[in-house]
Amino acid sequence: MGSSSPDLSRRSFMKTSATTMASLAAITAGLPSRGYAGGTDKIRVGLIGCGNRGGGAAANCLEADDGVEIVAIADAYARGERFERGMRHIRDWCAKNEQPFNERVKVTSDTTFLGFNGYKDLLAMKDVDLVLIATPVCFHPVHLEAAIQAGKHVFMEKAAGVDPPGMRQVIEAGELAKQKGLAIVAGTQRRHQAKYRQNAHALAQGAIGRITGGRVWWCGGGSSTPPRRQPGQDDAEYLVRNWYRFSMMSGDHIVEQHCHNLDVANWFIGRPPVQALGFGGRARRQGGNQYDFFSVDLDYGDDVIVHSMCRQVKGCFTRVSEQFIGTEGSVWGGGKLAGKKVTVPNFEEKGGPYVQEHRDLIRSIRAGEPLNEARNVAESTLVAIMGRISAYTGQIVRWSDLTTNINSPWYTLTLRPTARDFENGAVVAPPENSIPLPGKA
Repeated sequence: MGSSSPDLSRRSFMKTSATTMASLAAITAGLPSRGYAGGTDKIRVGLIGCGNRGGGAAANCLEADDGVEIVAIADAYARGERFERGMRHIRDWCAKNEQPFNERVKVTSDTTFLGFNGYKDLLAMKDVDLVLIATPVCFHPVHLEAAIQAGKHVFMEKAAGVDPPGMRQVIEAGELAKQKGLAIVAGTQRRHQAKYRQNAHALAQGAIGRITGGRVWWCGGGSSTPPRRQPGQDDAEYLVRNWYRFSMMSGDHIVEQHCHNLDVANWFIGRPPVQALGFGGRARRQGGNQYDFFSVDLDYGDDVIVHSMCRQVKGCFTRVSEQFIGTEGSVWGGGKLAGKKVTVPNFEEKGGPYVQEHRDLIRSIRAGEPLNEARNVAESTLVAIMGRISAYTGQIVRWSDLTTNINSPWYTLTLRPTARDFENGAVVAPPENSIPLPGKA
């Protein structure tokens, strides 16, 4: 894998011309030659990762378009509470909306693929047009790249991955998707939420002048339940069942969760930060190897500083939001804007942002103008990774250290076990309660 281009400039949505994309899609996207007009033609969906969020994403996709059918599922373990919870999401949605389950979900034993290599069998199906990737975060870069190489449109949950090489892999997959006329929409649903889009539009029209700084938070209770190894579980299953408790699986909560708020900062400011300096620690959490909290100063250049704070400690003040200060006003991410009056259009939001992101994705496929959010989600994830590395090590971490400076020790930093380790059966769980110590990590 080569490194990404040094030019990592921001774009809200990366689009190419309808004419070019329509012709490329007919040649390379692997879809039948059909119009996808008016929501009547079928879009056949494969779900990779049928856990809680996977089932939720599948239900959101079904709600977004009447032509969607779930035709295949790949999951490492088609048993247990998480898989059943995912299937329950889909069944409950069908029942609530009076949709016959067997007409919207056409998964059979022949189109259910198990194991860590099962996604390859799903992607080999010609009858899959769009894949939903809802596996643990560490698998996302590999699954995305494979899906694009197989000619599939993609919805991929955030975060984009756990380490810098994975983020460059996501960006490269996004560039390949552009060449092949394929859509990639990420699970950063705020970019599809009407109020956030209205505020972003107003800022682009100069409603608060030049942004000079801000603060972003994801401070919540989190979970204090330590991971427990069940009888008969090997290290691979133990980590997958408890992926949210291990940094190599989730990226730590600054990556898995707080990337939402960091994505808003990149979006509203129009670029990623140039460096980060932060700290964090752990006092409450038991088991796994993640921190309880992070506090990071993000330097966006031109004297623009954004403070990032995220915490998972029960019994404390909670807030999940963003605020930015400009030379002529201020704005809350999806809330109040105080500044100059500008004309702001209405933006569609049907069924909430989790459904709207699928509506936007499918509409772009049908129109031959595929959305491509790969760089957006890779960069917001990379900001979170930059903050995590700084907190773990106590060092300033620069954007170039993760994107262009091949001599930086963090350029090639790879968290293990990797997705390939799971595929190859070479998984060893890390020691419990062993956390990075700043100055020594």
